[in-house]
Amino acid sequence: QVQLVESGGGSVQAGGSLRLSCAASGYTYSINCMGWFRQAPGKEREGVARISINSGQLYYAESVKGRFTISQDNPKNTVYLQMNNLSPEDTGMYYCAASRYACSYTAWAMHTYNSWGQGTQVTVSS
Repeated sequence: QVQLVESGGGSVQAGGSLRLSCAASGYTYSINCMGWFRQAPGKEREGVARISINSGQLYYAESVKGRFTISQDNPKNTVYLQMNNLSPEDTGMYYCAASRYACSYTAWAMHTYNSWGQGTQVTVSS
């Protein structure tokens, strides 16, 4: 089992920045891909960014390219999501997820991620 705990959410004004953290514990050796997803009120959950733990390959949703950066600190079993130039459209609950499958396989398919965090709220005001 892998446990994930997110932190770093909050409220910011448009144009501001936040950094989310996701700390993994448990059977972390089984993780091949970690991703960030978000869900806005009344909308479906969507993929934002993912990172291959072994190769470091990065993947981003078009809506966040150039503004968000996903990174990892392997010794700390932690993945980060640096979010810059935030807009109200980025508001939502942000979830960290871990998969035993490669990122090239998981894509944004949520059923391929077997561990999820509890989420951290991000609110961007105009």
